[in-house]
Amino acid sequence: MIVNSAKIAGQGSTSSRAAVDTSSIMEGAMTGCTARTDIFQHRLMEEPPPASATRRTRERYDQLVREAKTLCASCPLFTDCLFSAVAEHDVSGFVAGTTAAQRRSIRNLLDVEVQADDFDQLAGARGTRRPVSHEEVLRLRTQYPNDSLESLAMRLGCSLSTVKRHLRRARRGQSPATKAPRPRPEVSAVLDAFDAVVDQPRQSPRPGSTRVA
Repeated sequence: MIVNSAKIAGQGSTSSRAAVDTSSIMEGAMTGCTARTDIFQHRLMEEPPPASATRRTRERYDQLVREAKTLCASCPLFTDCLFSAVAEHDVSGFVAGTTAAQRRSIRNLLDVEVQADDFDQLAGARGTRRPVSHEEVLRLRTQYPNDSLESLAMRLGCSLSTVKRHLRRARRGQSPATKAPRPRPEVSAVLDAFDAVVDQPRQSPRPGSTRVA
């Protein structure tokens, strides 16, 4: 994953939220999520284990989350990444110090609804995937019910997250029709909701934010 950020894990620590414009990040700079793809792209971070999972699996997931939070905590892109993952893009996995479930909770607090995006575009992998329709994904899922989601993505020539997004929509009975966009929240409201959901007060003042709240 290319987007990241977070809050510091561990009791008594404070979060680091120095924000910079992600479009003008220093050339050659390396963020924790790009340096440690073994953590951020681990299958458990993409699909958190259910309550029925083995204790070993749940402990491994908890360990990955702790490590990801520690890496995200010092990332200078925190504010931009959090705002993007909450108010601009619906992506899966661990982003901006949050799980997908936590980001949904933040959106609920803010009454925010975003259109799901292909994560490849957010990650900058432009031109390597083709757009697919909602109906096309469902048709192929029906045609190949025993295929893994990875296999369906390969058949469609799109990303795994795109397939998951359309299947989530189908399960929720949502129409892919475009809805009127709701006003985006202010950056300060997103940060406050983050604190409420993830339950750690942020350090104040927050240095270097490039977004206008």
